[in-house]
Amino acid sequence: MPDITSANSRLEFPAVGSAWADLEPQLVRAKDHDIDWRGGRLPLYNYYRDEKLLRVVQDAYSLYQNENALGKPAFPSLAKLESEVVDMGLSLFNAPPTAGGSFTSGGSESIFLAVCGARNAKSVTGRPNIVTCETLHPAFNKAAMFLGLDVIRTPMGEDFHAQPAAIEAAINENTVMIAASAPSFAHGAFDPIAEIGAVAHRHDLWFHVDSCLGGFLAPFWREIGQPVPDFDFTVPSVTSLSADLHKHGFAARGASLLMVRDASLKQHYGFEFGGWPSGIYATETFTGSRPGGSVAAAWAVLKYLGRAGYVENARLVLDAKTRLTAGINAIPGLQVVRPLEFSSLLYRSTDPSLDLDALAEVLGESGWYVVRNATPKAIQLSLNPIHASSADAYLVDLRAAADEVRTKGLRGQQNLRTY
Repeated sequence: MPDITSANSRLEFPAVGSAWADLEPQLVRAKDHDIDWRGGRLPLYNYYRDEKLLRVVQDAYSLYQNENALGKPAFPSLAKLESEVVDMGLSLFNAPPTAGGSFTSGGSESIFLAVCGARNAKSVTGRPNIVTCETLHPAFNKAAMFLGLDVIRTPMGEDFHAQPAAIEAAINENTVMIAASAPSFAHGAFDPIAEIGAVAHRHDLWFHVDSCLGGFLAPFWREIGQPVPDFDFTVPSVTSLSADLHKHGFAARGASLLMVRDASLKQHYGFEFGGWPSGIYATETFTGSRPGGSVAAAWAVLKYLGRAGYVENARLVLDAKTRLTAGINAIPGLQVVRPLEFSSLLYRSTDPSLDLDALAEVLGESGWYVVRNATPKAIQLSLNPIHASSADAYLVDLRAAADEVRTKGLRGQQNLRTY
């Protein structure tokens, strides 16, 4: 039987079925060259604490593996679970009683729906646009491409934050949304949400806060004594907020929330169609069929961890960040980039003989997945709880890699492709 990892040409559709006993080892072997995320060697994509928590997520997902969250009338249990997940999110982010929300497949869909809502809620004479900082996630440009908007990106400050005055200056008669990061992916920086919210209020604009990366960490980060500026619905001008359950929420993919200050705003991104033989087809999100397992797993992990469990996650992330920061700064020629606000960590080379691209390549050869940041030129770590276990090993390999690059005078190739 051909191995699924070794095909060099188009794979033919199988003429007959295969036994699971034959297929399972092929799937296991297919992972041989994947990054060891359980070992904390992956600084993005996966969020992991331990096998006990993972088993809760897997078991909850499997209970709803075959249920379709599109069919709420057929699966009222899923409708209830989804409603409770949304309610827990609204509570966490201090939403008012009028608020509502939608369970989506991920941050890109949450952002897409917010952009769609802003476009549909405000009539302009020309091509609508979004005004934001250059640090905002590319998903906004993706949404704008599909929905027929422009994105006007303003310069960040030296501290990597959005500049409210620059955003306000870029607003024009066709602006329908301003958006900000809490935090940004590239730097882990919280934009000044309250100040940008004041700009949104003055211009009567939909204001979206992208908290997809850190939404389910930030409230608990604050609880362990770390500074977190107001970024959620406590800021009166925040219209909508996105937060990914499958990141620091530790739910199964895909799971995210789009929350709006007033539930009536959901009408601007929902879809309904009756012009076909089967009657009314309606969805409040972009996707039709949706995995019930994602809903069940999100509900289970929120209930399982509770506030105390998420606070412990925050402590583990802070421990990893503290030890990595000290260890990286202790390596000659390397320096952690500041400001250092949240769970993301950037470090750069201060020694011309220590080429950062070569360092990334050597470190990658040791089994670590390396993310390179463009501005500033740096290596990026987006930390989650498992990195508290892998921090010491990372520092050992990083020091060895730095010594090898410097001793051999290695020069690397620039590679900024993250996704």
